[in-house]
Amino acid sequence: MKLEHIGIAVKDLKKSEKMYEELLRTSVYKREEVPSESVITSFLSTGSTKIELLASQDPDGPIARFISKRGPGIHHIAFEVNDIEMEIDRLVEQGYQLISTKPKLGADNKKIVFLHPSSTNGVLIELCQEVKK
Repeated sequence: MKLEHIGIAVKDLKKSEKMYEELLRTSVYKREEVPSESVITSFLSTGSTKIELLASQDPDGPIARFISKRGPGIHHIAFEVNDIEMEIDRLVEQGYQLISTKPKLGADNKKIVFLHPSSTNGVLIELCQEVKK
């Protein structure tokens, strides 16, 4: 596993893109809609790790709910895995709770699954695997 990206929930995507571009001295390289999560994502590269900005498209979507409870900020940490199905089986067997036991298509051409924060010391963890073309 390696750290793949840090997901940050934002209220205003354009303002946040500008701030992170200035802060990190890099440019947004990709913007993508993820209908399954009701978000628009925006990616910036910081060496071997990425920052994913997440803006809700739905006032009742998961990112909007997160922001209304906790405010904008770090939403999740994502780790890249080689075999997401094997990792799901391994983690369930070890007693970790997953938000969903089946991977779904996420941003950046990745299959994704989230571990519930109640079993990971309060941190929402995403596992992701690149979809082979």
